[in-house]
Amino acid sequence: MYTRFTIQNLTITGTAPPTRQSGVTFILNGKSLVLIVDDPDAPMGTWDHWVVWNISPAKKIEENSVPGTEGLNSSNKHSYGGPCSPSGTHRYFFKVYALDTKLELKTNSRKKDVENAIGAPCEVDGVGCSRGGELFDS
Repeated sequence: MYTRFTIQNLTITGTAPPTRQSGVTFILNGKSLVLIVDDPDAPMGTWDHWVVWNISPAKKIEENSVPGTEGLNSSNKHSYGGPCSPSGTHRYFFKVYALDTKLELKTNSRKKDVENAIGAPCEVDGVGCSRGGELFDS
């Protein structure tokens, strides 16, 4: 993962990274997308960096954009919170869910609320990785 997408880039939240979805045919036929970025290796349990729903189906989400409705991340903010692993190796999962509907959730919803609302749709995900603050592409 490039440093500009982390909190090490001198901003409090980092720059939201662009994403490209695979499984494009299914995704483009959906009504909306959900994007969840989390770190299952955080010391205090999984850390949610970004929770976004009601994204218009597209092959790409542009860098530093707000593509849909942002829920609360683990920092209690409605924004992308860039990775900044304190130590050890951390994996960052970018999970994209294609839905056949739009979600009606309150903006203070969290990842758990979104996951409960979507049930078990098709998921396509990617992984970025960090070792003790040193970031690299996987």
